[in-house]
Amino acid sequence: MNVSKTEHTNSVTHFILLGFPSSPERQLLYFGLLSAAYTLTLMGNTAITCAMKGDQCLHTPMYIFLGNFSLVEICYVTTTVPNLLANFLSTEKSISFVSCFAQFYFFFSFGCDEGFYLCIMAFDRFLAICRPLHYPCVMTRQLCTGLVLLGWTSGLILSVTPVVFISQLPYCGPNIINHFMCDPVPIMMLSCSEDTTTQFIYSTFNAIFMIGTFLFILCSYALVILAVLRMPSETSKSKAFSTCASHLAVVFLFFGSIGVMYVSPGSTHPAEVQKLVALIYSVVTPLCNPLIYSLRNREMKAALWKVFWTEILFIKHN
Repeated sequence: MNVSKTEHTNSVTHFILLGFPSSPERQLLYFGLLSAAYTLTLMGNTAITCAMKGDQCLHTPMYIFLGNFSLVEICYVTTTVPNLLANFLSTEKSISFVSCFAQFYFFFSFGCDEGFYLCIMAFDRFLAICRPLHYPCVMTRQLCTGLVLLGWTSGLILSVTPVVFISQLPYCGPNIINHFMCDPVPIMMLSCSEDTTTQFIYSTFNAIFMIGTFLFILCSYALVILAVLRMPSETSKSKAFSTCASHLAVVFLFFGSIGVMYVSPGSTHPAEVQKLVALIYSVVTPLCNPLIYSLRNREMKAALWKVFWTEILFIKHN
């Protein structure tokens, strides 16, 4: 008896996120570690955003982009970690079909937004260092605002296509996802039929996005480094290299981890390797980024100290 695609799709109403199967004691240990990482991530990225908004010295395009990048990081990590923490304390570990694809959409969207913001920050550094005389004329308030909006909306718009295609695949069971989040690769593996068109669209989208943004960033910083090497002042060289080193560290941390998993979804990565790599780009990277940016930037460290002491004085006063 033939079953229609619609019936196939509607036969799965929820998924089970297998997560990290282990003893209850180890589940509590994982919960504690990830809770601490999530809290520190929120605190670090919120501090950078507050420092950017509260310090007039940081009201420049570079820090405006960095502040928005930190906000994207908060959204990015919040799409998956709270649900992961809840599953450590739950025995069911289920997520509805709609919630699963909503998580997939927002995680994918904010991940793309991160990539675009890294491109925007690379473009900003290229203009500031390679075209310093033209920088005030080119990087106007209007362009800065436009780039901020582009960074927020691009991922949300572009991610609709792969999410819609994958959600329309027939799902008739099993419904157990061997992952801690609704990752597209294990979701597609649960489909009743192998849709090569959807896999091709998905892998092509990832390849174009990752390779395109990564090459744009590398080319921008290659030109920046060449310009820095020609600077006569050692102080200027040191400051420029420090800023670029921070940005490049975040770039390689971000693209290095996601590139392993998403360029070729048809490849057979062991489930435990998938989960470990996903943990790096969904939890570890957002945790490290505030440290990388703040520890290598004098202006940001000074602004963070100002925010910290202002908060301490406010608490004491109340």
